[in-house]
Amino acid sequence: MFCSFNQTFKFNADMFAIWCRLLLAIPQSVLWLLKPPIDEAAENWRRFVAARGIDSTRLVFAERLPQTEHLARLQWADLALDTFPCGSHTTGSDALWAGVPMVTRPGTLFASRVGASRVHAVGLEELVAADDEVYFQLALSLARDPARLGCMRSRLISQRLSCPLFDTRQFTRDLERLYGAMWLREASGGDHRGEPLVLEAQG
Repeated sequence: MFCSFNQTFKFNADMFAIWCRLLLAIPQSVLWLLKPPIDEAAENWRRFVAARGIDSTRLVFAERLPQTEHLARLQWADLALDTFPCGSHTTGSDALWAGVPMVTRPGTLFASRVGASRVHAVGLEELVAADDEVYFQLALSLARDPARLGCMRSRLISQRLSCPLFDTRQFTRDLERLYGAMWLREASGGDHRGEPLVLEAQG
């Protein structure tokens, strides 16, 4: 089961066309989406896939649920598909927390690079695709290799509390160090505009 629980505004025809190619290549697969706030959006997506020879019932729409319940159901997904050019932010973190690998395709702007940052922070850099075709081929190869997907899921679950993405304590310490360094530099006087702020490594 493919999934993408991103908001409606992040979907576009180019990315949805790639997802259609995946559905065609994996005949038993479905695409699990968050139910949009207006029915017309869901109907537009159904028409989009039907025009490409795909049974529209293979789009499965999930009702909005409280966070705890959403994370519990999300574990049933096999592979998360990031959006482009505006990628997954909290949605990507949710998928990775639930143990669901996410294929992502970064761009040049911040909004299109968050997904790649997320998968790097959980040690799955191999899920970052350089372009649309690589994205498709990567998602396809993973969908056809349950054993590889299973290994990735195990890695995500085993390091859930220790990887940089979810290590809240370490993030807090790093942020406090950054604030401290910023204050010290400001208190020292002088013009530091344009100078990078370098933190000393912690042993």
